[in-house]
Amino acid sequence: MGTVPITYLFDFEHCTEQIRPYIMSEFAANGAKHLVLTDTLIRMIIRSPGLANILQKEIETAGMSFVDSHAPFGIYEDLNVPDPQFRGMMLDRLKVALRIATDFGIDSIAVHTGNTREVWKNYSLEQLHEAMLSSLEVLVPFAEKLGITIAIENIWFPTNTVDKLLDAISKFPSPALGICYDSGHANLMKMDRGFAECNPLSAWENHLPVEWDSEILEKLLPFVTTCHIHDNNGQRDEHLLPGKGNIDWQKEVALLKKAPQLKCIQCETVPVRTNASIADTCKVMTKLFAC
Repeated sequence: MGTVPITYLFDFEHCTEQIRPYIMSEFAANGAKHLVLTDTLIRMIIRSPGLANILQKEIETAGMSFVDSHAPFGIYEDLNVPDPQFRGMMLDRLKVALRIATDFGIDSIAVHTGNTREVWKNYSLEQLHEAMLSSLEVLVPFAEKLGITIAIENIWFPTNTVDKLLDAISKFPSPALGICYDSGHANLMKMDRGFAECNPLSAWENHLPVEWDSEILEKLLPFVTTCHIHDNNGQRDEHLLPGKGNIDWQKEVALLKKAPQLKCIQCETVPVRTNASIADTCKVMTKLFAC
């Protein structure tokens, strides 16, 4: 794996512009060198383009940089939007997100393939998958020109299983397309733990039985370009600090260290939501991925 940078997410939607530089300084004081240009920050820049220069100055003052990013996501923003009325706007927004990321010198952006949504209930899984592939047909060449890798992410819906992701990779063999391996999402899909309610059961209720898969990382590993590191107990997507759930981190880390295309390791613990301190977050990640 070599030296792969660790980059930290912070839920900046919960802080003011006065507090934001302080948060960055706290990460730096606890040994962090890189932060994630999150979907929240990209949305803010889209609304107020001048914020990009402000953020660049703030992170440079803290002695850090942005490494890795996450595109805005949602019903009308994901790759599998099937309705022609909304597809053009989705593609335009994602192109802007890619441009914003590369303006910061970032060469990796996680993009959601899209989930099954009530608003798309009249579309089959095959149609949603074709819509996702059609989006990549437009965006992958665009990303190649910018020099950034789109990393499509495993979630817990029938639209983003291992087979669906690998099918996309096979159709667009390019350094501009990779996989974002999400540890928390993989843990949800690992096995049927007997919960009466859980994220996968809700996501799959209108489709085939849940396709549980205990080898998601092993199957995706050759194509993983970035990863989202967070924990849960196999029921909900909690984005807990590693060690607060039941993921086997010794196994996860050992496998990730063998990923041949891994560009960066993203800590996707959500600090404000989960009450995880910046100090603990940095300490845990440093310990997990110590060489």
